[in-house]
Amino acid sequence: MHQPLAVVYLGEAMALILGVDGGNSKTAVLVATTDGELVSSLRGPGTNTHAVGPDVVADVIGALVAESGAALPVEHATFFLCGADVPSDIEGLERAIDGRGWARACTVDNDTFALLRAGSDAETAVAVVCGAGINVVGRSGERVARYPSLGWETGDWGGSVMLGREVLRLAARGEDGRGEPTALSTIVREHFGAASVEDVGADVYYGRLPQARLAELAPQVVAAAADGDAVSAALIDRLAREIVLMACRAMRDLDVQVADVVLGGGMLAGGAGLLYETVVAQLPDGARPVLAPDPPVVGAALAALDSVGALEDAKRRLRAESRA
Repeated sequence: MHQPLAVVYLGEAMALILGVDGGNSKTAVLVATTDGELVSSLRGPGTNTHAVGPDVVADVIGALVAESGAALPVEHATFFLCGADVPSDIEGLERAIDGRGWARACTVDNDTFALLRAGSDAETAVAVVCGAGINVVGRSGERVARYPSLGWETGDWGGSVMLGREVLRLAARGEDGRGEPTALSTIVREHFGAASVEDVGADVYYGRLPQARLAELAPQVVAAAADGDAVSAALIDRLAREIVLMACRAMRDLDVQVADVVLGGGMLAGGAGLLYETVVAQLPDGARPVLAPDPPVVGAALAALDSVGALEDAKRRLRAESRA
């Protein structure tokens, strides 16, 4: 865990803001002054409210806030959190957070908005995150595009967990002859140290192996596709098409033909590799691919600065200090 950065103030204390990005794998907290000076930056365990519940999410955040040493309450806190998908999710998280006394005013919403705010200052922009799951949000002026993105129940496919499930299915079929031979069969056996893909499937089915661990296969699938495995390549193409479809849907619902498309999440971070390149190649004219120059937690902190009416110089300063 990163230690908070020490800041010494001369004279009257500067008002503070708090930005929180809570994801499946980590929770990041950033404290800054309202003029953009970075005070502290910390990371802790993941906080998906669907997995642990709103109160545990608040407990994790609270431990990080306490470690930051920030003088409370701050002026505004923005919480962009994994699992804040539908209004009832957001309401539950708001109830868990409001009683903690961290801020005079709070914003609670989905973590994809952190990527959107970190990735683009443009008035019209869309963000697609492809990590453990997949989601998209967008903005154009006062208009906002957002979706439940709960998984297959809401028509979604993508992210490393759903990809891993499909890898297991295709690996099993490749192993027993029902499907096309594929490097995925070897990948699954070796990754989990199993004698057969069938054994891995049985372990997942009976709960001996958490289904979420299938997400660990994602980097090897991308590598196998790049090495020419046809089954893996088809999967990566399918995932790229889903990412593009999400971006196009948000642009359509915002009624725009031109927009920044911020691409992020563990499977797209870095802006290199077969998946990213396939996505960029499939984006329509007018969809400008953008890699966020800063991590999503900076987007949460920028949104908090927006809420207190901070100057653009303060936002530029925060970006610069967080990079340093």
